[in-house]
Amino acid sequence: MSTILVTGGTGTLGRLTTVRLRAEGHEVRVLSRHAETYPVDLRTGDGLDAALDGVDTVVHCASAPRGDERAARQLVAAARRAGVGHLVYISIVGVDRVPLGYYGAKRAVERLVEESGLGFTLLRTTQFHDLVLRLLRGMARSPLMPVPAGVPVQPVEAEEVAARLSELAMGPPAGRVPEMGGPQILTFHDLAELYLWASGRSRVRVPFTLPGATFTALRRGGLLTPERRVGLRTFTEFLARSQVGSG
Repeated sequence: MSTILVTGGTGTLGRLTTVRLRAEGHEVRVLSRHAETYPVDLRTGDGLDAALDGVDTVVHCASAPRGDERAARQLVAAARRAGVGHLVYISIVGVDRVPLGYYGAKRAVERLVEESGLGFTLLRTTQFHDLVLRLLRGMARSPLMPVPAGVPVQPVEAEEVAARLSELAMGPPAGRVPEMGGPQILTFHDLAELYLWASGRSRVRVPFTLPGATFTALRRGGLLTPERRVGLRTFTEFLARSQVGSG
């Protein structure tokens, strides 16, 4: 069994991945600034060398609205010093097609990983069910529910992504692997209807569009990987398990 370090190990995906890896018998170190055993600040690199001592594989799940590229530079440099044999990175479908600042940072981290000199595996996935649900809840706060017009998404189950990520982490470096998308392509209008039905709410849906290249890329399917509908659980099934309401 190997020693695996998971950044972002307390987040949605990192937590699920950690549970799976430990169930397989691996020693898993979870990075956190507030951890008692391995307190690490990825932004500065403080504590990274100690946390990476003796680590065979790093699974990089940590992400933030700002600072991802800086954190990745610290992580890659420390992993090289520690002689880590495998760096696994989780990214997002469409980072090279949708001109969002956050996506640009994710693409920059991909390049850092690819050029790191480390053995690496890079997996892109579509949006998690959990993220889509949070967006819909935010949209439904008002009686008038704003809904992006004509924007398709392909949500995927986080548990299924964790299973795939764990499988990759336990294997040899594989480079960029095929993308992972959910089983259905739905517009936000479709998703809003499903959410309102499941939650027992009534809202007036107000479609909107925005000017600019980002919204255009979203409407053209920038978030999709239609040839990779490998996820099994649908958004409707996810809602039923999430107990979002009485619908």
